[in-house]
Amino acid sequence: MTLEFPHCYGEDMVLPNWKIGRALGIPIHLHASWFAVFFFVTWSLATDYLPDTLPGLSAPRYWGMGGIAALLLFLSVLLHELGHSYVALRYQIPIRQITLFIFGGMAHMGKEPPSPRAEFLIAMAGPLVSLVLGAGCLGGAMAMESLFSQPGMKGLVVLGSLLGMVNMQLGLFNLIPGFPLDGGRVLRAGLWARNKDFHRATSQAAFAGIGFGIALGLIGVVLIVGAWSGFLSQSITTNGVWLMCIGAFLFAAALNHKRQAAPRMLLASVTVRQVMVHRAVTLLPDMSVQDAVDQYFVAQGYGEFPVCEEGQVLGVVTVRDVQALPTALWPWRRVREMMRPTSPALCIPPDWSIMQAMDRMAQSGLDCLVVMENGEIVGLVTRSAIAQYLQLHKV
Repeated sequence: MTLEFPHCYGEDMVLPNWKIGRALGIPIHLHASWFAVFFFVTWSLATDYLPDTLPGLSAPRYWGMGGIAALLLFLSVLLHELGHSYVALRYQIPIRQITLFIFGGMAHMGKEPPSPRAEFLIAMAGPLVSLVLGAGCLGGAMAMESLFSQPGMKGLVVLGSLLGMVNMQLGLFNLIPGFPLDGGRVLRAGLWARNKDFHRATSQAAFAGIGFGIALGLIGVVLIVGAWSGFLSQSITTNGVWLMCIGAFLFAAALNHKRQAAPRMLLASVTVRQVMVHRAVTLLPDMSVQDAVDQYFVAQGYGEFPVCEEGQVLGVVTVRDVQALPTALWPWRRVREMMRPTSPALCIPPDWSIMQAMDRMAQSGLDCLVVMENGEIVGLVTRSAIAQYLQLHKV
C-alpha cells in the first residue's frame, strides 16, 4: 500500500531516513521503519508462504527467496511512486523526494496539482503502474508454468505469481476512495471539478478516508477475534493485524488532512487586502544600510520594506538581509547593493486570497510580497501579518 502526501501536508516522519539513489532525477530515501517491515515480510514468506507453496527446500533457501521477494515488492512500490512522480513532473510539479517506509511509499510533491484533471491523472498513474506490473507478472508466471516443466522453474513461477498478486492488490487497494489514498485523490479531483473549491474537496475526501480507516480497522479486529475464537484460520491473524495497522494509519492521516482543510478553507476566503499593511513605507535604493536600519527598521518596527524609485518597485529588503551583512559595513553599503531585485513573483494584486499569497511565499522563498493595483503600491503583505491575523482569529 502506498500513501502519498501533498507538499503542504507531507509531514516528515520522526525517524531518520537515508538517501539510496535517484530515479527520474528524484532522490530516493529509505526510512528507518522500512527495515522493520522488510524483516517482517521476509520472515512471513520464509516461514509460512514459501514452505506451503514450495515444500522440501532448506531454511536458508526460504530466507534467501523471501528476502529477494521482499526487495522486489518494494521495487514495485517504488515504481508505483515513480508513476505518480512522472505525471507530476509533466505538470511541472517538483518532487522533493520519494521515501520508502513501513506502509509503502510517499512522494513529497513541491506544490499542489494545478487543476482537477492534473490531480486525477497524477493519482491514477500509480495504481495503473501497479496493475500493469501485476498483469505482467501473472502473465509471465502462467507462461513459464505452461512452457517449462523443470522443477527449477517452480520457484520463478511462485515468485512471479506472488509479485503479480501483490501488485494487483496494491493497485486495487489504492483505488479505495478515501483520502489520502490514490482513490481518495481521484475523489478529491471529482469534487474539486464539481464545486470549484480545492480545500472543501480535500475536507470531503478526507472525511471519506476517516470512514474507510475505521472500516478497515474494524475488519481487522473481526479477523483477529475470529482467528482467536477458532471460527477462522490462525493464519488470518496476520492479515487482521495488518488491516488494523493500515486502518489506524489511514484514519490518522485522513483526520490530519481534514483538520488542516478547515483553516485553509477560511484562508482561501480572506483577501490580501484584508490583511496587508496599507501604509507601505518604502526605501530609496541609494540610502545607506545604516540609515535604513536607524530610520526605518528600528523606527517603524517593520521587518520588510520595498525599495522604490520614481514610483517603480526595484526590490525588497528584509531584516534577514540586513542581519546577513556585517555591522561594520552598514554605513558604506547601499540598499541597492543588498536588496532582492524585483520579479514577477514579488508583486501580487490585492484581491488574491491569503492562501494564494502563502503559496507564492512558499514557492519564491520570500517573507513578504508587494501588493500592486493599477501599477501603484497599495500595501505590503508579510508572513508576520498573516500569522497575526491567524492568531487573532484563532485559526
